[in-house]
Amino acid sequence: MKISRLVGVLVTGGLLLLLAALLRPTENDTSAEERPVQGGQLVAAIQSEPQTFNPYVASDEVSVLVSRLTQASLVRVNPSTLEVEPWLAESWESSPDGRSITFHLRPGLAWSDGTAFSSADVLFSVRAIYDPAMRSPLATTLLIGGQPLQATAPDAATVVVSFAAPAGPGPRLLDLLPILPKHALEASLAQGTFASAWTTNTPPRTVIGMGPFVLTEFQPGQQIALERNPRYWRGGGGGALPYLDRLVLRLVPDHRSELALLESGAIDLSSSAMRVEDYVPLRRLEEQGKVGLIELGVAPDADAFWFCLEPDAKRADPRFAFVQRQEFRQAISHAVDREAFAETVFRGAAVPVWGPTTPGNTEWFSPNLPRYAPSDVRARELLKGIGLEDRNGDGVVEDVKGVAARFTVITERGVDSYERGTSTLRDELGRIGIVLDTTPVDAAEVRSRVPTCDYDAMYLRRPIMRLDPAMNLDFWLTSGQEHIWNRAQRAPGTEWERQIDSLMLEQATTLDPERRRQQFNSAQRILAQNVPILYFAAPRMYYAHSPRVRGILPSVLPPYVLWNTDSLSVTN
Repeated sequence: MKISRLVGVLVTGGLLLLLAALLRPTENDTSAEERPVQGGQLVAAIQSEPQTFNPYVASDEVSVLVSRLTQASLVRVNPSTLEVEPWLAESWESSPDGRSITFHLRPGLAWSDGTAFSSADVLFSVRAIYDPAMRSPLATTLLIGGQPLQATAPDAATVVVSFAAPAGPGPRLLDLLPILPKHALEASLAQGTFASAWTTNTPPRTVIGMGPFVLTEFQPGQQIALERNPRYWRGGGGGALPYLDRLVLRLVPDHRSELALLESGAIDLSSSAMRVEDYVPLRRLEEQGKVGLIELGVAPDADAFWFCLEPDAKRADPRFAFVQRQEFRQAISHAVDREAFAETVFRGAAVPVWGPTTPGNTEWFSPNLPRYAPSDVRARELLKGIGLEDRNGDGVVEDVKGVAARFTVITERGVDSYERGTSTLRDELGRIGIVLDTTPVDAAEVRSRVPTCDYDAMYLRRPIMRLDPAMNLDFWLTSGQEHIWNRAQRAPGTEWERQIDSLMLEQATTLDPERRRQQFNSAQRILAQNVPILYFAAPRMYYAHSPRVRGILPSVLPPYVLWNTDSLSVTN
């Protein structure tokens, strides 16, 4: 009896332990509430319309976002982990000297129209990116040792990419190159019309890709609609990817409207950071279970202030004689109290910065840049040293010919931080006799003015797409199209510009990580000394989303919370 009772106890205990083990969550378990759901529609807000559907000429955030949704590259740099991942290529080997990479393509892939994918598409894409008629903003960065990449294909499943010099970024460089369909675009490249292929007037369904979604609709002034690509090659734990049936990018140009739309459920998430003044109400909504709020830390980029320094465009402007002097720009840097700027413009949710690389870019940030202590006295000394004084007592400095330091600053309308930033700069510079008149304009007008130098000064944020500086050469090199203070340059015009070009070209072809870091730190210091572009504070980033969205893996890089749309899902 005692034995049988003991056996019963042991059996019962064993069953209880077994049951507990079965019910206990493991590291790989996902509760039913968190598992991805197949199907449904997600609506995200965008602040502007796309300029193009051609990823090789795309430079605005929305055009780049559409490219990421519809196209794919050989490898992907995961924006959350920053690791290089196999994408259209399932594996690769790099040569010891860093001058070539052999990619092995995934078998059985097809374009969204059903055409088979092969190495011929990769060779076509490498050729097309350097089309001189197109002047792709990606082409400058995809020059290694000053020379284009070369690609050969031993067979339909293998591509060898070669470089004229060692490629510092290695395979992550190929994340910059979306692979495009040869069968759809070869004719336009041969005819010299590739730059105008796949415009926003192109029928959306003819834009072919290998991304998770296909374009189905573009309504100017309203929205972009995409549907799942049934031939997308990736699979997930919750079934075939993408999980969503439909993705809508709804145009919400007024940042102030996003919070109300999120709260009402009209949109599921913002595609960019929320305003700092929305943080407190967002916290309240989060406590009520109406939104999810994500804090990412410091942004890797910052609002920038710069003058157009193109000699051909401004030589007839008498103000150009002193604007081009580094002492003038250094005086501005001394006039701005960056601590106060961060407090006023970003409500304290920002950190002071002196260059384009912020503490948000932890790998490449350097704290050892020249810093301009706030000092009106020092600012006036610098201005006086180049002949600028208030000669008539009107509070504005003039040169010996009576040319006043008065400028119009262009910024984007409806962005609160831009409005506060330009207002703060106006007050700070006014104390040293430099007058700023602010003119907010629509985003489309901003985009049209930047390349034509149709402005005195600009206050704007130019988001970086990659953290590795060798993948942002379009900004650093004098020949780059994102060299925004002097876009017309084709060669360095000053010694300091020659030094930056030399350092950045070396940095892009250096394999040793520590040496690359030293080269970039030197380039940052030179830029901070000559201040062709001024930075004051980098904001902390907050993102909001509907609680019904699952699978969000946020990133500080564009497109922020939409980079892994193939793995996002929504509940009803």
